[in-house]
Amino acid sequence: MKGYYDVVRSSYDLGPGFKKDLHTKDILCSMCEFWIDPAGKLWSIDFSNTQDYELGDHTFKFVRNGVHGRVSPYLFDGSIEVYPAKWPVYYAATPSCQVTFEGGIIVGVENNSNGSTD
Repeated sequence: MKGYYDVVRSSYDLGPGFKKDLHTKDILCSMCEFWIDPAGKLWSIDFSNTQDYELGDHTFKFVRNGVHGRVSPYLFDGSIEVYPAKWPVYYAATPSCQVTFEGGIIVGVENNSNGSTD
Protein backbone atom coordinates (compact mmCIF):
# COMPACT_ATOMS: atom_id res chain seq x y z
CA MET A 1 0.00 0.00 0.00
CA LYS A 2 2.12 2.78 -1.34
CA GLY A 3 1.51 6.48 -1.79
CA TYR A 4 -0.41 9.07 0.13
CA TYR A 5 -3.33 8.15 2.35
CA ASP A 6 -5.60 9.78 4.91
CA VAL A 7 -5.69 8.77 8.58
CA VAL A 8 -9.07 7.89 10.05
CA ARG A 9 -9.43 7.49 13.81
CA SER A 10 -12.61 5.65 14.65
CA SER A 11 -14.59 5.67 17.88
CA TYR A 12 -17.37 3.86 16.00
CA ASP A 13 -17.39 0.06 16.17
CA LEU A 14 -16.34 -1.07 12.70
CA GLY A 15 -15.53 -4.59 13.90
CA PRO A 16 -12.48 -6.43 15.25
CA GLY A 17 -9.14 -4.91 14.22
CA PHE A 18 -10.62 -1.51 13.27
CA LYS A 19 -10.47 0.32 16.60
CA LYS A 20 -7.29 2.40 16.30
CA ASP A 21 -5.71 4.42 13.52
CA LEU A 22 -6.91 3.41 10.09
CA HIS A 23 -5.72 4.39 6.62
CA THR A 24 -7.73 5.09 3.48
CA LYS A 25 -7.02 6.33 -0.02
CA ASP A 26 -10.67 7.07 -0.78
CA ILE A 27 -11.34 10.51 0.77
CA LEU A 28 -8.74 13.16 -0.14
CA CYS A 29 -5.61 11.00 -0.34
CA SER A 30 -3.49 13.90 0.89
CA MET A 31 -2.44 12.84 4.41
CA CYS A 32 -5.42 14.55 6.05
CA GLU A 33 -6.86 13.40 9.36
CA PHE A 34 -10.44 12.39 10.07
CA TRP A 35 -12.40 11.05 13.03
CA ILE A 36 -15.52 8.92 13.14
CA ASP A 37 -17.39 9.63 16.37
CA PRO A 38 -19.30 6.94 18.35
CA ALA A 39 -22.53 7.91 16.54
CA GLY A 40 -20.92 7.28 13.13
CA LYS A 41 -20.42 10.91 12.06
CA LEU A 42 -17.32 11.83 10.04
CA TRP A 43 -15.24 14.82 11.18
CA SER A 44 -12.27 16.57 9.59
CA ILE A 45 -9.34 17.41 11.88
CA ASP A 46 -7.24 20.42 10.87
CA PHE A 47 -3.97 21.25 12.65
CA SER A 48 -2.81 23.90 10.17
CA ASN A 49 -1.20 27.04 11.63
CA THR A 50 -1.00 25.57 15.14
CA GLN A 51 2.81 25.64 15.26
CA ASP A 52 5.61 27.95 14.22
CA TYR A 53 9.18 27.14 13.28
CA GLU A 54 12.12 28.30 15.31
CA LEU A 55 15.74 28.18 14.21
CA GLY A 56 17.92 26.15 16.56
CA ASP A 57 21.54 25.08 16.14
CA HIS A 58 21.42 24.68 12.35
CA THR A 59 18.02 23.01 12.60
CA PHE A 60 14.38 24.00 12.71
CA LYS A 61 12.08 22.94 15.51
CA PHE A 62 8.33 23.18 15.97
CA VAL A 63 7.03 25.60 18.61
CA ARG A 64 3.39 25.78 19.70
CA ASN A 65 1.92 29.18 18.96
CA GLY A 66 -1.31 29.02 20.97
CA VAL A 67 -3.59 28.43 17.99
CA HIS A 68 -5.82 25.40 18.47
CA GLY A 69 -6.75 22.93 15.76
CA ARG A 70 -10.19 22.76 14.23
CA VAL A 71 -12.63 19.85 14.10
CA SER A 72 -15.52 20.24 11.69
CA PRO A 73 -18.18 17.97 10.16
CA TYR A 74 -17.16 16.39 6.86
CA LEU A 75 -20.25 15.82 4.73
CA PHE A 76 -18.96 12.91 2.66
CA ASP A 77 -21.18 10.85 0.38
CA GLY A 78 -19.86 7.52 -0.87
CA SER A 79 -17.85 4.51 0.25
CA ILE A 80 -14.31 4.31 1.56
CA GLU A 81 -12.09 1.31 2.19
CA VAL A 82 -10.22 1.50 5.50
CA TYR A 83 -7.48 -0.79 6.76
CA PRO A 84 -5.42 -0.83 9.98
CA ALA A 85 -2.45 1.55 9.98
CA LYS A 86 -0.36 -1.22 11.54
CA TRP A 87 -0.91 -4.89 10.87
CA PRO A 88 1.69 -7.03 12.69
CA VAL A 89 0.38 -10.37 11.40
CA TYR A 90 2.89 -10.93 8.60
CA TYR A 91 1.38 -14.27 7.52
CA ALA A 92 -2.13 -12.88 6.94
CA ALA A 93 -3.37 -10.30 4.45
CA THR A 94 -4.24 -6.88 5.84
CA PRO A 95 -7.99 -6.80 6.54
CA SER A 96 -10.11 -4.04 5.09
CA CYS A 97 -13.52 -2.64 5.77
CA GLN A 98 -15.88 -0.85 3.35
CA VAL A 99 -17.67 2.04 5.07
CA THR A 100 -20.52 3.86 3.31
CA PHE A 101 -21.48 7.43 4.24
CA GLU A 102 -24.45 9.62 3.39
CA GLY A 103 -24.13 13.23 4.43
CA GLY A 104 -21.10 12.34 6.54
CA ILE A 105 -22.93 9.68 8.57
CA ILE A 106 -22.27 5.93 8.35
CA VAL A 107 -25.12 4.04 6.69
CA GLY A 108 -23.32 0.75 6.09
CA VAL A 109 -20.24 -1.27 7.07
CA GLU A 110 -18.94 -4.36 5.29
CA ASN A 111 -15.87 -6.20 6.57
CA ASN A 112 -13.59 -7.95 4.10
CA SER A 113 -12.33 -11.03 5.92
CA ASN A 114 -10.03 -11.98 3.02
CA GLY A 115 -7.88 -8.89 3.48
CA SER A 116 -6.53 -6.40 1.02
CA THR A 117 -4.27 -7.50 -1.79
CA ASP A 118 -2.38 -4.19 -2.29
